[in-house]
Amino acid sequence: MKSFLYPKLNPPSFVWVRPEGNTQITKVHEWIQPLSTNSNPEQTRNTDVVVVGVPLSRSSISPSGASEFPDAFRRAWKGFTTYNIDEDLDLADMTALDVGDVPMHVTDIRRCQDNIVEASATIHRNFTTSIVAAIGGDHSITAMMVKGLHWAKPREKIGILQFDTHFDLRSLADNGPSNGTPMRNLIESGVIEGSNLYNIGLHGFFNTKDLKQYADEKGVNYFTLRQSRKRGIEETVSQCLKELDEKVDTIYLTVDMDVLDIAYAPGVPVGTPGGMTTAELFDAVLTAAMHPKVKAIDIVCLDPLRDTQVHTTVKLGTHVFLTFLTGVMLRKVTGTEKDLNKLDN
Repeated sequence: MKSFLYPKLNPPSFVWVRPEGNTQITKVHEWIQPLSTNSNPEQTRNTDVVVVGVPLSRSSISPSGASEFPDAFRRAWKGFTTYNIDEDLDLADMTALDVGDVPMHVTDIRRCQDNIVEASATIHRNFTTSIVAAIGGDHSITAMMVKGLHWAKPREKIGILQFDTHFDLRSLADNGPSNGTPMRNLIESGVIEGSNLYNIGLHGFFNTKDLKQYADEKGVNYFTLRQSRKRGIEETVSQCLKELDEKVDTIYLTVDMDVLDIAYAPGVPVGTPGGMTTAELFDAVLTAAMHPKVKAIDIVCLDPLRDTQVHTTVKLGTHVFLTFLTGVMLRKVTGTEKDLNKLDN
């Protein structure tokens, strides 16, 4: 099987052997199903979560094997159950499809990025009510995924909530559309307004002053990790969401795994001391996911080739994904999704 129903998508890099139809689903690898050629419009309408691998890391400024994460991510599913004891809910009550990977060219980075834009647009056009989770890849993929969303839904104003150690506002004139430029790329291409970008997690000595000055000029909202901790991580995220809710139609969450302290995430290309703890990131992601306007997420900059033998960071990135879906499921419990539908009608 070479292709799926949709252009710019190849079959998943790794597929688990599925249990019999009458077997109770208890593990993530039993739950998330690969998209098949016999998928129908009804399945498309009823899918809660769409997973897509975006294995690009040649556009990274620093050496990175983040292109290996989609495969490692899928292999990690077997180590997780669908039941979250913290919230007493089972993700298996939702439907999830793995639509495969965006195809990458061996040497042509621009073609790779164009493929991501087209794949993103295709997914958002066909899975209009689904949550889309992109598994990177370096942070350059965010600009392309958001451009695809904008292409598919041009009438929707998009805002971004970014968990990151860095601004990612480097000049495209210096690096091209690299992993250091995605937010500037989106601002300068007119896809988002600077004032609709919220960054939480900046810390230490890992950003230059000129990037802060550019952020100020464009009205970017940013909160250092120290500021966020004093206020409370969850409270900071909630305030950002509240402000975005008043300004945009769709919120895109991007999680750069380098926001974590290197002690917790050794498998990132640019690990730093002083970053978030795993508990802080889980709380931040869960809070964001519960907001009904958060309709897409990406998890980027996780390099399995740098990870420990027990795959510490791969497991952590997979846990971030499952925590996000927990928040999505909690929307139905709290009624926030229903309340938003009333407002739309």
